[in-house]
Amino acid sequence: MRTLARLLLVTAACCPLLCVAQASAATQPDATQPPANQHAILTVQGRGAQIYGCQPVGNTLQWVFQAPVARLFDPSGNEVGTHGDGPVWNYQDSSSIQGTLLAKKPSPDADSIPWLLLKAVNPQRTGILTTVEFIARSDTKGGIAPTTGCDAAHQGQLSYIPYTATYTFYSSSPAKN
Repeated sequence: MRTLARLLLVTAACCPLLCVAQASAATQPDATQPPANQHAILTVQGRGAQIYGCQPVGNTLQWVFQAPVARLFDPSGNEVGTHGDGPVWNYQDSSSIQGTLLAKKPSPDADSIPWLLLKAVNPQRTGILTTVEFIARSDTKGGIAPTTGCDAAHQGQLSYIPYTATYTFYSSSPAKN
């Protein structure tokens, strides 16, 4: 009986600490979200492929990410731009923006590429993308590197893995109607 009482006492003493730790983890900010002063000014769906190359990494051959290649679609399904190596996004108004990685987290779907937050850099020409400060990739489906097939017979080959993702572009200035 003393052992049970001691166990209950220890459990009661530790529970608040465990509860605080769990609550703290639940309230951690999502690093893949832009700063609070940012406004979503454009949201598109990317449909394309993540390209991986079979190449040496240390003493083994592995599929290594090379670049994305995708077409961008507005919520009505109209093609409005492209996404490619850099990474770079090109919009139908001729504007473009490049991104540099700030944060990533695993996709809730284990078979999908991570969610990202990127800082927008190197705006080109004029148009909506030149006002972008942050880019978020979310709602990913697919695109993860193959786990087999990279061997001496395939060294140097590319593998195109289909994916979709939502790209949301943010600015500290709200979009103009």
